[in-house]
Amino acid sequence: MAVHQLVVAASPGDAVTNAALGMRDLLRRIGPSEIYARYIDPRLAGEIHPLGEYGDSAAEAGDVLVYHSSIGEPDVAAFLLERSQRLVLVYHNITPAKYFAVLDPSFAQLLAAGRTELTILRDRTELALAVSAYNACELDDLGYRDVRISPLALELDRLRSIEPDPATVERLAQEVRGPMILFVGQLLPHKRPDLLLEAFHVLSTYLVPDAHLVLVGPARLEPYRRALESLVGELNLDAHITGWVSESELAAYYGAATCFVTASEHEGVCVPLLEAMACEVPVMARAFAAIPETMDDAGLLLPSDDGPLTLAEGMFRMVSDSSLQEELVHRGRARLEAFDPEAARATFLSHLAEVI
Repeated sequence: MAVHQLVVAASPGDAVTNAALGMRDLLRRIGPSEIYARYIDPRLAGEIHPLGEYGDSAAEAGDVLVYHSSIGEPDVAAFLLERSQRLVLVYHNITPAKYFAVLDPSFAQLLAAGRTELTILRDRTELALAVSAYNACELDDLGYRDVRISPLALELDRLRSIEPDPATVERLAQEVRGPMILFVGQLLPHKRPDLLLEAFHVLSTYLVPDAHLVLVGPARLEPYRRALESLVGELNLDAHITGWVSESELAAYYGAATCFVTASEHEGVCVPLLEAMACEVPVMARAFAAIPETMDDAGLLLPSDDGPLTLAEGMFRMVSDSSLQEELVHRGRARLEAFDPEAARATFLSHLAEVI
C-alpha cells in the first residue's frame, strides 16, 4: 500500500508545496509516497511528478490519495472522482474569488470552482483534515462529516539557523537608516500590500521619516505587481519590492527587520507570522480569517474594519515602543510552543491511521 499526495500546482516556497514535501518525507517512513501535480514549476522537475504519471499500472485500489485543496482545477477534480483509491482531503483554505474578479477573472473562476469542487468531493472524501480551526469551520459549513484539525508541521527553527545571505545583509546595512518594516508573502490582492503601502506613506510622511518598508515574496499577478511599483513611485516611498528570494536572503530580511506587519484579509494560517516570531521579530496584523487564531496574544492585532490611518498608528507603536517590542518577542516565543512540528506529525499520522 502507498500513500501518494496531489496538489494542483507545485512551486518553490509555496506553503502548500512545502507542506506536501514535509508530509512526503514523513509518509516515506511507512511506505512508498510521491507527490503529483497538474502544474509544476520547472525548478521542481523530478521532485514532483506530473499528474499524468499517476496511472493504473502504478496504483492499487488499496492505496490512499492525500489531496491538498487550495484552489479549483477541473482536471484534478475529474481525476479524483474517477479514482478508486481512498481520498484524504487536507484543506489549506481557498481565497474568496472577489479579490481577483477584476484583476484576473480567470483566476477568480478557479477560486470559485475550488469551493464548488469541495462540495463535489465531500461524499468522495473518507477523511477531511483542516490545517486550522478556521478552515475546519468552513468544511463543517459545507457538510463534511467528522472534520479533524491537523496543524502544519512547520520547521520554524530551521529558518533561524540559516546563515543570512551576506550580500543582502550588506545592502540592507547601507540602504536602511531607520526602522525597517517587513512583509513576507505573495503579492496578491487579498494580502492587501496596497493598504500596507498607503499606511506606510502616512507613517513616513508624518511620523517616522526614516522608516523603510520591504515587501518580500513572489508576484504571481504581474499587472498587480506593476500597480504596486507605480504606487511606490507615485508616493515617493522608501519601499522595496523584492520578488522571490532564497531562504538565506529571507533570513537576512528577518534579521534586519524591526517588526513584521501584514494587512492581509484572508489567511488559512499565515505562516510568515510564525516565521517572524521564530526569528524574534515582533508582529502586527489585522483581525481577519485565521490570523487571530494563529497569532493569539503574541502580536498587535488591529480591528478588521480599520484603514490605513490605524495601520500607520500601529506601525508607529511597533517601531518606536521598545518595551512593546520586547513583550511581543517574549510572547512570540511562548506562542511557538503550540506549533511543535513533531506533535503536528504525530497528529497527522494518528488521523491517517484510521483510513490506512
